[in-house]
Amino acid sequence: MSAPVVRATVRAVTKRKLLPTRAALTLTPSAVNKIKQLLQNKPEYIGLKVGVRTRGCNGLSYTLEYTKEKAQADEEVLQDGVRVLIEKKAQLTLLGTEMDYVENKLSSEFIFNNPNIKGTCGCGESFNI
Repeated sequence: MSAPVVRATVRAVTKRKLLPTRAALTLTPSAVNKIKQLLQNKPEYIGLKVGVRTRGCNGLSYTLEYTKEKAQADEEVLQDGVRVLIEKKAQLTLLGTEMDYVENKLSSEFIFNNPNIKGTCGCGESFNI
């Protein structure tokens, strides 16, 4: 298993209408550009893999890793030339989620805007559904 790619934060989204989509996860143009940049000099990897782990003060946390192959149970999201694979365990927690990339003076991170989240911890790294 690879080391984590970058830091990721979770945001609970309220009063957002779910839009019907074929993909479990949609990517913003900023996220697409960052993923392309991350994979630019790594031809051995086919994309990023999103997983979910039990940790943090609120229960679950997303993980991001480079991946070389697609497992049979992984769901594949292809958008604007980038591939994001979703582990089976994370698929239901990501339905209707938008993955964004935000960069400011103090931090740069992927943010999961998830309408399914019931609560998050103060730092935004763990959540519960």
